[in-house]
Amino acid sequence: MRRFTTFHRALITPATVGTGRRCQTSNHVNEGPSARETTVVAESQGHPPLQQVGASIWDAFTWLNQPDHWVAHPDGSLEVTTGLQTDFWRETHYGFVRDSGHFFGVKAAGGFTAQVRINADFRELYDQAGLMVRLDERTWIKAGIEFNDGDPMISSVLTEGRSDWAPGSFNGDPRDFWLRVTVADGVLRLQYSSDGVRWPLLRLAPFPDADVYEVGPFCCTPQRQGLQVRFSEWALGPALKRELHDLS
Repeated sequence: MRRFTTFHRALITPATVGTGRRCQTSNHVNEGPSARETTVVAESQGHPPLQQVGASIWDAFTWLNQPDHWVAHPDGSLEVTTGLQTDFWRETHYGFVRDSGHFFGVKAAGGFTAQVRINADFRELYDQAGLMVRLDERTWIKAGIEFNDGDPMISSVLTEGRSDWAPGSFNGDPRDFWLRVTVADGVLRLQYSSDGVRWPLLRLAPFPDADVYEVGPFCCTPQRQGLQVRFSEWALGPALKRELHDLS
């Protein structure tokens, strides 16, 4: 089965390469640097291969609302357990603002594609996990599986001051899926996959043009705590220049 090439074009600096950094909490497992090097490759538009990273691919990321329980594994996967009543939402219908969800973001220059695989057992109302792109607390998008009306649904929430919500039926296995987001030239393109091969369009929307964004995995549980989520096969690189109806 073909997989999206692993690459990472975020703002890698000597301070973040090979440091083996881990955020320390009483519940976080410090596994130390990975013995396996992750090759960093820029895939398209003639970009040369970037440097190799000897430590975890997650070392350049920072938490917004760091969870009590999380671990970055040497194989490049990330496991997170959600805290109590965490969420991202602004105003629409409910009238409240929530900016308490868990987001593990890395800086990326404008014109990028990011992709990740997500494994979780969504069971309770509003359980959710996926990808987030964020400029600030008023401007962001999140997308993934969200449990709603008794079913896991593929969903996206675009927020520019106020949030919208666009859920839809998901025909694959919601416990194992992929998400891809491309941001370039003021346009955001969301795709999802149930097999890592075929990538239907989830959303096409205007999104503010900026020099730098934050992008990465997110998860939250507005009604409870304890959703365990595994993120793997993380990839970040130059924006894919594919036709809108190209499902590869």
